[in-house]
Amino acid sequence: MARADLDKKPFDVAKMFDDVGKNYDLTNTVISFGQDARWRKRARQRLDLKPGEKVLDVAAGTAVSTVELGKSGAWVVACDFSQGMLAAGARRDVPKVVGDGMHLPFADESFDAVTITYGLRNIHDHQAALREFARVTKPGGRLLVNEFSTPVVPGFSTLYKEYLMRLLPKVARVVSSNPESYEYLAESIRAWPDQDELAAQINHNGWTDAGYQNLSLGIVALHSAVKPG
Repeated sequence: MARADLDKKPFDVAKMFDDVGKNYDLTNTVISFGQDARWRKRARQRLDLKPGEKVLDVAAGTAVSTVELGKSGAWVVACDFSQGMLAAGARRDVPKVVGDGMHLPFADESFDAVTITYGLRNIHDHQAALREFARVTKPGGRLLVNEFSTPVVPGFSTLYKEYLMRLLPKVARVVSSNPESYEYLAESIRAWPDQDELAAQINHNGWTDAGYQNLSLGIVALHSAVKPG
């Protein structure tokens, strides 16, 4: 079984996600205590998509987030560099494309919006990816980053970090097809920038007006921004 490290070499990360694809959706539901569906719905609502808009869902994995976004009436394509993850979501009837978030296989200004769900922290150079997302977005288009973040309540934050490092890997051993990978995932969440730092990075890499909404006391944050027109 593959387990990437925090250097996030693309081949290692892709191989790791190939291995987790089989039980990925189930594992996410279990480790989030059933909150993952609510977080995806809130992301769709924050992005405020309109019928007919073209949306790119980067690091879409099994395309469960793509399906949720499509409930808006927008046309949404799932893009992921793990063929195993896309194959695990084969039953979901949405367009799927294999592609690297740092080198997207789409023309400039192709989309009204770009989203990424729990995937930005897994990209080798996430700031380069933010610039690439801006490249394929039309002027005035939107970005939505749905990502694990930093809890905002001090006592809860300590408890959450203990859960990530001690309990999450044990839960993953029961439900995941590659439990070792969840040690990396826990470490990557702890090493990730907090809400304000990520907003600043978004604003410095092709976007403007970056802001965020905390969910579940900051376990997850929805960052949104606009491409300058």
